[in-house]
Amino acid sequence: MSRNSSISGQWRFSVAPMMDWTDRHCRALHRILSRHALLYTEMVTTGALLHGDVERHLAYGETEHPVALQLGGSDPQALAECARMAEDWGYDEVNLNVGCPSDRVQNGRFGACLMAEPKLVGDCVAAMQAAVAIPVTVKTRVGIDRQDAYEPFEAFIDTVAEAGCRVFIVHARKAWLDGLSPKENRDIPPLRYDFVYRIKRERPELTIAINGGIQTIDDSLDHLQQVDGVMLGRAAYQRPYLLSAVDSRIFGGDATPKSRAQVLAEYRLHVAAERQAGTPLGRLIRPLLGLYHGQPGGRVFRRLLSEGAHDRAAGLEVFDAAVEAVQPRGARASSNVAV
Repeated sequence: MSRNSSISGQWRFSVAPMMDWTDRHCRALHRILSRHALLYTEMVTTGALLHGDVERHLAYGETEHPVALQLGGSDPQALAECARMAEDWGYDEVNLNVGCPSDRVQNGRFGACLMAEPKLVGDCVAAMQAAVAIPVTVKTRVGIDRQDAYEPFEAFIDTVAEAGCRVFIVHARKAWLDGLSPKENRDIPPLRYDFVYRIKRERPELTIAINGGIQTIDDSLDHLQQVDGVMLGRAAYQRPYLLSAVDSRIFGGDATPKSRAQVLAEYRLHVAAERQAGTPLGRLIRPLLGLYHGQPGGRVFRRLLSEGAHDRAAGLEVFDAAVEAVQPRGARASSNVAV
């Protein structure tokens, strides 16, 4: 990733692609919290890009780099064309989703159901790599349905690696394609970290990042003793302030983590610019709701933002009222940056 070439291990820490969550506003907040974490878009299907509003799906803020586009699809040529679009738009990586278990995704013949077709996944990866110079990566599970043994997972990784994929982000749970909802698939199948550790030991030439059930920076550091990278999902969204420690503790930088007040002051600029452009306040404040998780005033902060955003005409006054509730008066004055 050229924009982040000074950071060794560009997949060392990332925030997972999460539908309805990791939009460009969420990524703007996460980038304020961490300069080095790799950020992913929500999954975008090839059909949406080839036949829909390209700018709506691909637009992002320049400050988001390093940022990767996650694609959903199973047609090699369509994926290749969409990978070219990602590169043209300046994305640092394109990732193929082989992990989502939802019915809608299965009906489109992509996501986790593709684990049953490793040769097709390999063809998709090969076509994408032939089309672009940026990294092409795969996010997958450790298995599907009744695949409980290590060997099917190993065979899948080997087949896709033979097609040219060198980077795998592995959600360390299998996916039930029938009988469990997407939410249940994030919690009920047991975590098999041992599968992910083993594939890294046995395939040291591959870059392996681990995802699933990881809650803290301490957890991340423990996993990094075994694999090349860690991807956080819901923990990063629900408790975003934990990302403030990523640059110093994961990447070894010497920068002091930003205070919540500093984060809000910077994000206020984003809110002001987006409100002027007509973006509803509700979309802008969603990523902030967990910023004061477990902190004094956190519930009031969340309530003021949530209730205030119901008014379609609401603007910075709602944001500022919530900030006022959790910050001392002196800190409040410094955070109210002129816009």
